[in-house]
Amino acid sequence: MILAVTYENGQVFQHFGHTGQFKLYQIEDGAVTSSRVVDTNGSGHGALAGFLAAHRVEALICGGIGGGARAALAEAGIALYPGVEGAADQAVTDWLAGKLAYDADAVCDHHEHDHGQDCAGHDCAQDHQGCPGNHPGR
Repeated sequence: MILAVTYENGQVFQHFGHTGQFKLYQIEDGAVTSSRVVDTNGSGHGALAGFLAAHRVEALICGGIGGGARAALAEAGIALYPGVEGAADQAVTDWLAGKLAYDADAVCDHHEHDHGQDCAGHDCAQDHQGCPGNHPGR
């Protein structure tokens, strides 16, 4: 099977829809047999589920993710483990051991800007391509 992790500088990247790279892990008999980093070539929220499906990914470990992206991944049959932080390789090790700390309810709530600012071309209070605007204090 192939397990993907949103990836940046060795860490689990925290915004699925802005993922520039995934690290793909080939898993056989409960162990990683190989891994590689692949660029998304600027694919956005909507295209990333198709990108992962094209790479035959069966499960995804990520940080924050919105409702639209969750639905697209579910439709593609990709199991989701959101709300993960830290080193990508350690997350995979923990996943293989059955002890991955993840938050099934993690949403796109980590934007690093004031709430009145634009969010990658959309207002964060709006549901836009899987980013439902579930920000603390809203």
